[in-house]
Amino acid sequence: MPRPSQLIRTAAAGATSAALILAAGCTKAADSGETPSANGSAAQQVQATSGATGCTPERYNGGVPKLDLKSITVGFAQSEKEANPFRITETQSIKDEAAKRGIKLITTNAQSDLNKEIADIQGMIAQGAKALIISPLNSEGLDPALKAAQDAKVPVMTIDRLLTTKTACQDYLGWIGSDFVVQGQRAADALIAATGDQGEVAILLGASGVNVTVDRTKGFKDQLAAKNSKLKVVAEQTGDFTREKGQKVTEQLISANPKIGAIYAENDEMALGAVAALKGADKKPGDVKIITIDGTKGAVQGILDGWIAGVIESNPRFGPLAFQALEDFYSGKGVVEKTIISDKEYTKDNAKSELANAY
Repeated sequence: MPRPSQLIRTAAAGATSAALILAAGCTKAADSGETPSANGSAAQQVQATSGATGCTPERYNGGVPKLDLKSITVGFAQSEKEANPFRITETQSIKDEAAKRGIKLITTNAQSDLNKEIADIQGMIAQGAKALIISPLNSEGLDPALKAAQDAKVPVMTIDRLLTTKTACQDYLGWIGSDFVVQGQRAADALIAATGDQGEVAILLGASGVNVTVDRTKGFKDQLAAKNSKLKVVAEQTGDFTREKGQKVTEQLISANPKIGAIYAENDEMALGAVAALKGADKKPGDVKIITIDGTKGAVQGILDGWIAGVIESNPRFGPLAFQALEDFYSGKGVVEKTIISDKEYTKDNAKSELANAY
């Protein structure tokens, strides 16, 4: 994924969509009792765009019907179980924006099963969805679903995970998401600061087969090398972005490597699992420095409680920008290939004041 310095900065004319605000309700996170926030001040903002511009109905996939967005059904395919705040907030954001714009929406959840996501997408097309927003489970493997959408002349807008082997304005309209490489770089900087740049580090890797994991790992390791860091990565293991596996993996890692003094978790759920493992090992807050990526209330509260050293945000509130992209597509304004959103950072200095903006 391109880094911001390589991207084309958005012009002032894009400020309207960049400042889109999500005024929405929220849903409780499973297993935590936390309530993901849809606070307007936490809405996504465009940081930069890159790639080809102006994907319109005339150009997309050899040409598709130019429709009135408010007169059609839009389908949203959620990839993962809504058992963590990121996915809950992502889905709620899509639902809230559809309601706000008066758009008929149908939604599915693949429950972290690629074959089910393919079937879900095919099913929504069969139900009459004329446009789709997809949060891909993997960066590859959705070919049958994308082929079904192409055959039915149904445009597909993607969010969060990038379809790395597909072509914009042919297989999909465009993509909206974070610069995951930069997230990894920022996590490395935060861990260097938290540890005084010394000690052994374990990495809790995200799910295999997605660009998020690849990019967050690359950004982190490359930044350690670029800074000539004295931190030593002694172990890395997949935690699949889940709290349960994050706890299990951390238990194994600290048992095999008792000198581990820092953990880089590639999402908050794994970080919170790591906290549970550390508590079970009779560690005290701060004994092992944890830097994580997401921005959930649980992780930000972890900063206040002393268990987490810092959180790099990854904002899941895609609704406004995703529907604006569909509006721009059908209006003829066109959709850009990649839209990079800006992400904040939570630290011990701002965690208390920013807790309400976490999700």
